[in-house]
Amino acid sequence: MPIAVVKKFVDDDAAGLGVQVAYWGFFSIFALLLAFVSVLGFAFQNDPSLRKHVLNSTLALMPVIGPQISGHVGSLTGSGVALVVGLLGALWTGLGVTLAIGGALDRISGVPVLERSGYVKSRLRGLLMLAVVGVFTVASTAGVGLATAGASESVITDVLSFAAAAGIDLVVFLASFRLLTAAAVTSRQVLPGAALAACFWLLLQAAGGLYIANVLKGSSQTYGGFAAVIGLLAWLLLAAQITLMAAEVNVVVAGRLWPRSLTGVSRPADQRALRASAEADRRDRRQNITVTFDERPVPGGDPPEAPAADEGSAKS
Repeated sequence: MPIAVVKKFVDDDAAGLGVQVAYWGFFSIFALLLAFVSVLGFAFQNDPSLRKHVLNSTLALMPVIGPQISGHVGSLTGSGVALVVGLLGALWTGLGVTLAIGGALDRISGVPVLERSGYVKSRLRGLLMLAVVGVFTVASTAGVGLATAGASESVITDVLSFAAAAGIDLVVFLASFRLLTAAAVTSRQVLPGAALAACFWLLLQAAGGLYIANVLKGSSQTYGGFAAVIGLLAWLLLAAQITLMAAEVNVVVAGRLWPRSLTGVSRPADQRALRASAEADRRDRRQNITVTFDERPVPGGDPPEAPAADEGSAKS
């Protein structure tokens, strides 16, 4: 199955789609951070120590740049202007992220262009996704902060923070794979990819911590700034690729798109995958796309296999 996932990833040009996700993700981080700091300033204005604790717990979950700037934003208080600017920026860039992910998921799932969400519906899906992520993240982070505020043992803090991070990641990926695509999928169908993406996301967060400890720590202010930006971009790009690869796992498992041939389209799974990809380009209800395959063997390829009972050319 790994070969089938990789081949479909290449067929869908998911690497290029991941670049768009990383682009919008880069801008959304700073807007979300500004809004979050302002919200905390209002919510915990009478308890600066708790505000700082919750803020540091949240920044620890942010890729690469979070731990580096935690000491510079801990003293900020709530600001109405900063909150408005942060919310507007988070809304704009956040919708950019959801639209990029939604378009990528539709492509990966083989949703015909004709059946994808329109301008209004796609943004309503994005707003719902942002609301789910925002509420769950703030609630989980605040809960961990309150639970560990009086704890003296660092082990308790680490365990609760890890559990919160894992829970947030799993819920975010489950919601993303369900809400942001026009494909009719269930939570059970997207659970394998969501769990896989959450595990790799935790590993990437750990890798970001190692990057800070070994590259950014002790560097000059100018060099550290460049290294932080480059590290953040690389981190986001890798995270986007892994997320879309996890989405490919869901589609391959649900559609039984394996085993795949290393060369040619000699296997039934190859034909199913390529047929779905071609039919996804349907843009008009009067348009018919018929996909057939030449049964002659490809020089140097795998020997052709007998098609399954439900195989054959399809006409949409």
